[in-house]
Amino acid sequence: MNGRPIEELNLGLRVFKEELASDDMAMQRVEVAIMTFGPVQVISDFQTSDLFQPPTLSTTGDTPMGAAIAQGLEMLEARKAVYKQAGVSYYRPWVFMITDGSPTDNWQHAASMVRAGDSPERKAFSFFAVGVEGADMTKLTAICSENRPPMKLKGLSFRELFSWLSSSLGGVARSQPGQRVALPAPTGWSSV
Repeated sequence: MNGRPIEELNLGLRVFKEELASDDMAMQRVEVAIMTFGPVQVISDFQTSDLFQPPTLSTTGDTPMGAAIAQGLEMLEARKAVYKQAGVSYYRPWVFMITDGSPTDNWQHAASMVRAGDSPERKAFSFFAVGVEGADMTKLTAICSENRPPMKLKGLSFRELFSWLSSSLGGVARSQPGQRVALPAPTGWSSV
């Protein structure tokens, strides 16, 4: 992703921060971490919404998606362990991956991690994949669990995507851990 797409993604991240900041409950309960891949890099570790500052992302090199997914899920498990050790209840974490490409590494192991963790039986996390123009939707489908197929971004609707995301997270934040929450439809930013 470069040029206008990465600019729109960065604008979308700022919208995400602004909308989270306008929701008192989300500010208290939502934590954000950001990774990039190409190379795999943790841009910001888990932090509460009030401390989260949207980074300015840029693009480089290849797309080691498998390594990024595996490292991200390991990072998530470590964060959950901190909560468990402290005896703190937590919400089912969400993992959001946005890409305009195709994995350039071995992604099959990461896909099995996603399908196992996002299964209706385990419910370890919810994995959302969003394909931007040029994304290999066939491989994204193979990575995602059957109950949560990848979504295709309509044009460069990153701001709408992040607005939906912050609204959805706000709804979850106002619920109780383990409570089922109906999410709004991803209209305005996703196409089938």
